[in-house]
Amino acid sequence: MAYLTRDGVGIYYEDDGAGIPILLSHGFGASTDMWAGQVAAFGDRYRLIRWDMRGHGRSDCPDDPAQYSQAHTIGDMLALLDHLEVDKAVIGGHSLGGYMTMAFNARYPERAKALILQGCGPGYRSDASRATWNVRAENRALSLEDGGLDALGGGAEVTVSIQKSAQGLANA
Repeated sequence: MAYLTRDGVGIYYEDDGAGIPILLSHGFGASTDMWAGQVAAFGDRYRLIRWDMRGHGRSDCPDDPAQYSQAHTIGDMLALLDHLEVDKAVIGGHSLGGYMTMAFNARYPERAKALILQGCGPGYRSDASRATWNVRAENRALSLEDGGLDALGGGAEVTVSIQKSAQGLANA
């Protein structure tokens, strides 16, 4: 198992294959495991770098909610690329990972060769739509605080058994 430590937080990652590097970021409640199919299909042609965001999968789950932010996440992405000596990569993500991919590209466009975006969210045409989405996100966090990891459910992209902390996910 490979870890990068940043700001005292262990960030788990996997790095397989050779060729053009692709950094893949998972969605909320998921982990590196969601990319197994892509590794099987593309690992012989591309360097596939997958990682678990703070509070997810095998990465550490800081108790301090201030350790979870967009700035921390894209900083973790940058630190991982630097650690692996990757100057430029295709940056991709699903859902929350797709959002962070766009945020990373906005901050560090010189590090992105291209983007892969999957299910990144609906966008918001009004403040009311955004408020509705925020309520859903807050309710999801509360369900994790109250119900623990069982509240995740069982989608194919979610591997509950490797999640360390429901509170870490709630903070994320």
